[in-house]
Amino acid sequence: MNPEERYKITSNEYADLIVQGFDAVNNMLKDPASTIISIEGRFGVTYIPVEEMTPDSMLKFGRAAIPPIFGLLSDVSKEASDIYQLSEPGLDLTGQGVLIGFVDTGIDYTNPVFRNPDHTTRIVSIWDQTIDSENYPENLYYGTEYTRDQINEALNSSDPFALVPSTDTIGHGTMVAGVAAGSSLWESNFEGVASGSELVVVKLKQAKPYLMEFYKIPEWAIGYQENDIMLGVKYLREVARRLSRPLVICLGLGTSQGAHEGQCISCNYYDDISREVGYSVVVAAGNEGNRRHHFYDEISPYDEQGIVELNIAENETGFAMELWGYAPNIVEADIYSPDNTLVLHIPPITVAGESLAATYHDTTILVDNILSETRTGDQFIFFRFQNPQSGIWRFNISGYGDINVRYHIWLPIYNYILDDTFFFRSDNNTTLSMPANTENVIAVTAYNPLYNNLFYYSSMGFTKDNRFKPDIAAPGVDITAPFTGNTFIKATGTSVAAAYTAGVAALLLEWGIIKGNRSDMNNIIIQRMLITGANRFPEYVYPNQEWGYGILDIYNSFKIFL
Repeated sequence: MNPEERYKITSNEYADLIVQGFDAVNNMLKDPASTIISIEGRFGVTYIPVEEMTPDSMLKFGRAAIPPIFGLLSDVSKEASDIYQLSEPGLDLTGQGVLIGFVDTGIDYTNPVFRNPDHTTRIVSIWDQTIDSENYPENLYYGTEYTRDQINEALNSSDPFALVPSTDTIGHGTMVAGVAAGSSLWESNFEGVASGSELVVVKLKQAKPYLMEFYKIPEWAIGYQENDIMLGVKYLREVARRLSRPLVICLGLGTSQGAHEGQCISCNYYDDISREVGYSVVVAAGNEGNRRHHFYDEISPYDEQGIVELNIAENETGFAMELWGYAPNIVEADIYSPDNTLVLHIPPITVAGESLAATYHDTTILVDNILSETRTGDQFIFFRFQNPQSGIWRFNISGYGDINVRYHIWLPIYNYILDDTFFFRSDNNTTLSMPANTENVIAVTAYNPLYNNLFYYSSMGFTKDNRFKPDIAAPGVDITAPFTGNTFIKATGTSVAAAYTAGVAALLLEWGIIKGNRSDMNNIIIQRMLITGANRFPEYVYPNQEWGYGILDIYNSFKIFL
């Protein structure tokens, strides 16, 4: 990409596609007709005229190329995991020398929890994707980068936001950063987990309207594109490389889109990073447990029919849902309206490249049936409902093959549909949000440290291909956290638990890399240390679909590994 083409990145007249593969990326970089931003050489983002993004784009470009949209997944807790013991003689860990990076809603950089005792900032830099200027990060071509010096100058002025206008109007990013790395404020009885670390922050831009419409996500919803998140992670890594510092990447975002097997493009990216020395990737497990947004069934291919009943709320404007099967089986489906009218038949095999469509009263249904999705090899059926009639819709599922037919269906995360849109006979398992299904990231679920019970809406494992996730449970219910306007709130959700664990990962990187105790430390080693030292209830079997390997206990991990 050259600077003359960078307008395409933020223009609503251009659609974004993700490319994977060194050869594919290199060929596009050499092609003067292509517009592409490279991500570590193996991945890239290219831009096409938005009119080419037609309803059948899932079939034209493939599931993985179209960026999923991610939503936000929002002192007792500190003692719960013995964090306070790390300040005892012999350990003395605060995250000193380690960067923690956040790709989220931004940060309130004026908050005292992000300052040193001399009132200078602990933030190395902010990349705000929402403020367009010529001061974008090198080779990223959009947004504005604000340096430590600029932030300090702003903090010393009477009107900080006149100099550095980056804000966090939502507060989620401020909350996550504060839990992970907030400074000690004795007057507020608050301290983040890794209060000696420094921060690198990315404020994400809102997903483009065409993509929100493609996935039938309400226009008022907060949503972020996979490619913008990946570019945010690339920025964090470039800052860490420039400073030669270890880095923890904290992601408090998630989506129910995808096969739930950790095989998305960004999942592959985070998996690669997790193997590198000096890096940790910590992600939220999701808040989809007990939402009734997941359905699972297993039927005989000879004489059984699966019945899926979906209640659609009044005033639901639209949504997309995904059915994923297991090769070699193939399913077909009949869709019945609330008045028992057959609206659409989905045959087991459709004409290649052909979408199915049906209209019933004001309801429009679009269906793409991909017999063998390229990343998993499994059947993938993509449903989109526009102006759906409220009531109970029925899907009759039949299977082909000589072994039992298994299939999952996922609705969007709770942020994007109404409460009364849900499956009857729903299944709380296999509800981890992407990218928490990724093998080598640290996927964190949330529990209440006061009562030792799981957060009611915590997403549950395992993955669709039956790998053990989540990894660990951390404090994530009614946790004191900084918010906008120099205030504090009680925060709940798996993003809070992920932030807490990201702070712990920073302590481990300080011990391993900075202090020279484990110079080969990467995310895989950190993951193993955490799950080995976790506290486990004797009445449960581990790994557990709800608790992972147990409750985070970093002090116990040190006792085992020292």
